[in-house]
Amino acid sequence: MAKIQAIRGMNDLLPEQSPVWQYFECQVHQVLSSYGYREIRMPVVEQTELFKRSIGEVTDIVEKEMYTFNDRNGDSLTLRPEGTACCVRAAEQHGLLYNQTQRLWYIGPMFRHERPQKGRYRQFHQIGVECFGFSGPDIDAELIIMTARLWKNLGLTGHVKLEINSLGLPEERQKFKAALVSYLNKFYDQLDDDSQRRLSSNPLRILDSKNPHTQEILLNAPKLPDFYGEESKADFKELLIYLDDAGISYQINPALVRGLDYYSKTVFEWVTDALGAQGTVCAGGRYDGLVEQLGGKSTPGVGFAMGEERLVLLLQELDLIPASVQDTVDVYLVAVGEGTVQKSFIVSELLRSETSLCILQNAGGGSFKSQMKKADKSGAKLCLIIGEQELESDTVVIKPLKGQGEQLQVPCAELKVHLLKYIEKSNGSKS
Repeated sequence: MAKIQAIRGMNDLLPEQSPVWQYFECQVHQVLSSYGYREIRMPVVEQTELFKRSIGEVTDIVEKEMYTFNDRNGDSLTLRPEGTACCVRAAEQHGLLYNQTQRLWYIGPMFRHERPQKGRYRQFHQIGVECFGFSGPDIDAELIIMTARLWKNLGLTGHVKLEINSLGLPEERQKFKAALVSYLNKFYDQLDDDSQRRLSSNPLRILDSKNPHTQEILLNAPKLPDFYGEESKADFKELLIYLDDAGISYQINPALVRGLDYYSKTVFEWVTDALGAQGTVCAGGRYDGLVEQLGGKSTPGVGFAMGEERLVLLLQELDLIPASVQDTVDVYLVAVGEGTVQKSFIVSELLRSETSLCILQNAGGGSFKSQMKKADKSGAKLCLIIGEQELESDTVVIKPLKGQGEQLQVPCAELKVHLLKYIEKSNGSKS
């Protein structure tokens, strides 16, 4: 019988990989908590209409990439392709937006049926941040400054750069869109196939076309800033002042439009050149009309999402994962001889109660030699050995498995003190 394999583009996260993800998520959680953001968790399945109304029916996501199906009641459901619409739905449904401001974040899998490639999968994981009820550019600045702090904590500051733009208000963007379409229609036969298709569905996406000839045509096209009103100009100027004061370097990219219909005013991306073509690691912007578009009262909103796969890959490519992240086991406990296993349970449980050490206890028996092989393979710093002699004398042998140090036999009552000294010494030699 043939073995069943995972679905293409939906990957397993193996035990040796998970510590790196846990490290990254812990760093993110610490930064978000320090700014007062609270976690929200939403279902992975939503009504299909939620994404059609928020993302836009003529976007690639809705037209080509969503995992959509009818359930037994005939309702059209979709595995969430992004988190913002879900967060808006949840916040509105549970009354979190009425006369309130909210700073929220979430983490979890998203689903898009696209060609799997390095750093981009059909099931991928995002950490998203959404703010509601803040109308000024100060909250836009906070989001960007907060991500800059995360990059600093992860050692990524010199490896990512900020690109930023303003899409103006919806009515300004509509006027620009009409002018852009009118201009590009004159060059229709010279546009690449994707741009020809987007001209009638999502013309702003033509601005970030990778086709060199299309980019040449765009050189003389209408420019979005020429359509800004006073409010859009003032907001964007104020945002840039905040970033300048915070020492955040940025590049204004007029071609940055984002791929979703609901954005207005500020849009931004953090990009890197260390991952080849998949260079965007964090992106977001303002979406003041989305809550109303989904049936709620007019509520300003702004947020961003970062892809975990790409950021973990970036940390690995740049060798920025601390060595201690992979050293998950501190102590391996070996027991050989009659009655020693019972004693090992007592010792290991006592250590877990009195310390924060990770204690891996041998299970399944085996000779002393085979247990020591398991101890070496575990990656533990130390091995504790309980034999019949130690059982009789109420002692334990401490054997270092990494670095320098002598084997030592100590009374059980003094084990905690000696262990912590060994661990502290081991950690000190690494740094």
